[in-house]
Amino acid sequence: MSAEAVADIMYTMAHSHVGGNNILYRIFYYDCKPLGKKFHNPISNKVVDFSKTYEYKFRNDLFEALKKKRKVALRLGNLKDNGQWQIYSSKVKELLKGITDISSLTENDVYLNIRQKGIDMKIGVDIASLSLKRFVDTIVLFSGDADFVPAAKLARREGVDFILDPMNANVDPQLFEHVDGMKSVTPPILKRKSQNEKY
Repeated sequence: MSAEAVADIMYTMAHSHVGGNNILYRIFYYDCKPLGKKFHNPISNKVVDFSKTYEYKFRNDLFEALKKKRKVALRLGNLKDNGQWQIYSSKVKELLKGITDISSLTENDVYLNIRQKGIDMKIGVDIASLSLKRFVDTIVLFSGDADFVPAAKLARREGVDFILDPMNANVDPQLFEHVDGMKSVTPPILKRKSQNEKY
């Protein structure tokens, strides 16, 4: 799908949680700007220009599409790259079992180690701020990560109804006891796509 279509789906999913007399305060979207640097693949020694990748263009187009949506706030963290390449875990297992050797590795068997920085902190601060300032009475978190347990606990102590939408994915068991409910919403377009894939 296009970035605009994905933005529409995300927007629809967020609004699906707002019903009855509830009023949407704001949709917060957390992400990092895509990597746009050049690196040399250690196997082939070819230059990899990440600014020319599909993911780079898609992610930036998605940000632009979300900026045009009403009541959407982008919260962008940073990507930390240490210039280190790693071997995919599946290949590491093959190496350890003697199925393959180092000389057989290809440029597609390695990846650049990149980590998001500052995202969890931004989410935690926003949840705390919204709860303590009484801006909202319900928070819906689209995630399944246990890193947000402290923020969820604070929100609930402040009387906020904390709902988790894991988007039908697995949820860390620690989260279950610190939320007030769990509900995954799937937009009609994704339901139709899923049904069509079955045939």
